[in-house]
Amino acid sequence: MFKVVSSSPTFGLYSKDPIDLLQSKGCQVQILPKDITSNEEEFANALSDADALVVGVENITQEVLKYATKLKVIAKHGAGVDNIDLNEAAKRGILVANAPGANKHAVADMVFGLFLSIARQIPFSAQEVKEKKWPRVVGNEIFQKTLGVIGTGRIGKEVIHRAQGFNMKVLCYDVYQDNQLEKQGVGKYVTIHELLKQSDFITIHTDLNQGTKAMIGEKELSYMKRNAFLVNTARGGIIDENALYQALKTGLIKGAAMDVFETEPLLDSPLVELPNFIATPHMAGYTEEALREVGMLTAKNVIDVLEGKQAAYLVTS
Repeated sequence: MFKVVSSSPTFGLYSKDPIDLLQSKGCQVQILPKDITSNEEEFANALSDADALVVGVENITQEVLKYATKLKVIAKHGAGVDNIDLNEAAKRGILVANAPGANKHAVADMVFGLFLSIARQIPFSAQEVKEKKWPRVVGNEIFQKTLGVIGTGRIGKEVIHRAQGFNMKVLCYDVYQDNQLEKQGVGKYVTIHELLKQSDFITIHTDLNQGTKAMIGEKELSYMKRNAFLVNTARGGIIDENALYQALKTGLIKGAAMDVFETEPLLDSPLVELPNFIATPHMAGYTEEALREVGMLTAKNVIDVLEGKQAAYLVTS
């Protein structure tokens, strides 16, 4: 019998199907309490007899893996693996797999929810009415505006698909271009400078790595239109939060919304004091439907590796 340890607080929480699948394949599943994962030594001890680890946003460091002599696979319950020390895992012969795109519909929906919320000032207006006020609120429309999509992977493509319903012109930027988007007439690849300069709404869908860290900083924000809106549901750290604060405070851009931050949970940030900024608690990929899909894909990755098969979504360092 294989032992599967999960440190992800949402794995199997909203749908038991992933756990049932693992158990049907002869796996014993242990869900770790949250307080253990905040202590590297306790976390490491919990992995000493584990064959597989399911992980959420918890940091998987060299110290956490020091006793994991039996561990064969780390399965990310999600897409981004920037919280996992890939080099240390590779050195120990531990495979790393993720579940890219399993929450693509949830995140793409959230992007437009945030665009509508910040452009039409929906949270502010709702709160005013609750306080028995009746303000006259003038917002901005999305219809027929220009959308800039930074990162045209699975989620980026879903955002582009939804943009067609708003009759938006779509500009794209990605290191790896998908020429089918241009052939289908739904998007045009441009430089990052052109995208920032021409777009009314900009959304980010890239991984966090050395090439994308703080890729939207003071200089990039200065290229944007003064009435532009920026949304980030990808990873904290892609946007320089200090530069964004200054851009919003001085009216360099009109508004922004972020679901991800450099430090989470977001306990102390001047951004949340700004009326033209919306913060949400890293919830874009969290719907009941998406969590089941992510969980099932994560479980399948674990089973494939433990059974000696090729996992569908292996990550290399």
